[in-house]
Amino acid sequence: MLLTILTQPALAQPAPARTQQRYLAGNGVDLRAFIPTPPEPGTWLDRRDRETFLTGRAPADSPRWQQAINDVDEAVPAMLADFSKATGRTLTPGAYPALARLLLTMRPDAAAAVNAVKPLYARPRPFLRDDGPVCEDKQQLSHSYDYPSGHTSWGTSVGLVLAELFPERGDAILQRARDYGNSRVICGAHSVSAVEAGRQAAAAIVAGLHGSPRFRKDLEAARSEVSRAR
Repeated sequence: MLLTILTQPALAQPAPARTQQRYLAGNGVDLRAFIPTPPEPGTWLDRRDRETFLTGRAPADSPRWQQAINDVDEAVPAMLADFSKATGRTLTPGAYPALARLLLTMRPDAAAAVNAVKPLYARPRPFLRDDGPVCEDKQQLSHSYDYPSGHTSWGTSVGLVLAELFPERGDAILQRARDYGNSRVICGAHSVSAVEAGRQAAAAIVAGLHGSPRFRKDLEAARSEVSRAR
């Protein structure tokens, strides 16, 4: 049965230098305190991950597979486009520069937190354990680990922030964020457990970002921008 759960270019116009800085220092958020360890080999969660990879994904010639390919792009312009339908707006860096700067600045914070723990768990990607199609280059993916999913952590973080800025569209935004994570399973790049951990990681990352006065200031600038656009 088909599963139903489930490198960034610059902006078109160069952003001010300060937007290239991060909101948090070091690894930002220690995800070891917020996500479980990956399933042990042979446990039912591990078996679920492997069975989903082998039999629970959309076919490689299906529209859902094509969406998974589309969702590979993590760049800020691509993320804005991905969430446009959910927000009911055409989101572009040109139309929403404050929002684009906010996402551009928080992206390395999400990446730092995830990249700090991936080597600690060192869980191999699904296609390194079982044979099956993958919607990305396997060789490139094999240079990093499965758990937690960085794409899911980033996509969910974007969704959580957008839900704050567009509360009237919160349900649609969070569903799109969920679909974004599911694309990683359908793609074959990540296990179900890695995607679930990515969602938990995003909640911790966004909570940590709210502890930064500069993040809160930029969030309010984006909120004002959204309000003016209404």
